[in-house]
Amino acid sequence: MLKRTPPNGKNGKKHNGGGKNGKRPARVKELPRITVQTDTREILAHAAKEKRDDYFIVDVDAHVTETAFWSEIIDRMDSDVYRQMARAFKDRGGSPPGLLNTTPGFLHQDVFGRIPHQQRLAESVPNGRTHAQVTLVQRAMDSMGIDYMVVFPTPMLVLGMHPQVETEVVIGNAFNKWLTEEILPQDPRIKAMLYLPFNHPEACVKAVEMYADDPGVIGYSVTSTRFRAVNHDSYMPLYSAIQATGKPLAFHSGFHWGDQSMQQCNRFISMHSISFVYYNLIHLTNWIINGLPERFPKLNVLWIESGLAWVPFLMQRLDSEYMMRSSEAPLLKRRPSEYIADMYFTSQPLERSNLKLTEAAFDAIHAETQLLFASDWPHWDFDLPNSITSLPFLNERAKRNILGFNAARLFNLEVPKHKLAKRKPAPACRVPVTA
Repeated sequence: MLKRTPPNGKNGKKHNGGGKNGKRPARVKELPRITVQTDTREILAHAAKEKRDDYFIVDVDAHVTETAFWSEIIDRMDSDVYRQMARAFKDRGGSPPGLLNTTPGFLHQDVFGRIPHQQRLAESVPNGRTHAQVTLVQRAMDSMGIDYMVVFPTPMLVLGMHPQVETEVVIGNAFNKWLTEEILPQDPRIKAMLYLPFNHPEACVKAVEMYADDPGVIGYSVTSTRFRAVNHDSYMPLYSAIQATGKPLAFHSGFHWGDQSMQQCNRFISMHSISFVYYNLIHLTNWIINGLPERFPKLNVLWIESGLAWVPFLMQRLDSEYMMRSSEAPLLKRRPSEYIADMYFTSQPLERSNLKLTEAAFDAIHAETQLLFASDWPHWDFDLPNSITSLPFLNERAKRNILGFNAARLFNLEVPKHKLAKRKPAPACRVPVTA
């Protein structure tokens, strides 16, 4: 820490300290360094000062670090062979943890160690019955004023690119067991959209049926970073099964520098900017053009962690093509943009460099009823609730809907009475046209 100038100079004489009008300069000190051991509550100290207790807030995208508790997940693998293989990696100090396909040399999101909490939160937590990961989630929720937090894995976001389909099934099922047995039961405020091993459609259906009645599971998720056409016939039983549960299906995007199209980018920032949009853009296009909204009209679909700037572009692009070649999308009864406006999107990472464009994106997707707040904590580009409350073009009702009430409606979440009283009725939702 830098030392303050002493009050007296040599020979005991007072001096003016070099400040204006003889006043001492302001005391200068170094800020505490943030490390992987820094307490979440210290990292989010400013967020805690800004939180509003009268807002109902649902964070639809936050992350756990499953590899920090990898041995607990390995123990839940339903295959003796794969369990032994995973333990062998651990015994010889393998990195990444056994069977995963992440590439440590390309984990650039922590800005080469300058944002250490991005990769791992190793802060001290009290010993006891509460799981360490639950404590970490609770600290983040309490600091940001979150009522419910929906958690997703982190390294497993690229598991869809694993060369072995059966490995995704084994790891995905074990992760789901860990979440539903160890994490979710300890705090009803923590929710999850179950991991679907999407490269194996039949295994996905089994997962949906197994956890359909689990109170902590509020939906199902596909990690978008993969090469699978969502419109393939093999997925129709899956979508039917999810629709029958009444819960939504989410596509959570990510990046993969190993993708040959992304390898043309020579900077991480270039690849990161494009890839989070790229995979969801393709999946959404296939979903719409192949008429899946007409085939499954009661299935709500949510697109996570791609921002919003790309959505108006895709709306206009698909509409223009469709009006010239509508015969190639015979199942559609409306323009593609109308189906997209019925879908749900999460706000993070919210593009705010040009608020006129941001406002146009909000208008295009009907954000007041279709947009859900997401923080993406603890990743380097996470957003706080004030990313919504500070937008000048939103009225109070829209802010409250986006921060929590839209998610409460979509996921059937209970709203505390003292926060429900602040709510104003949202505009009536449009009902999709069905055959």
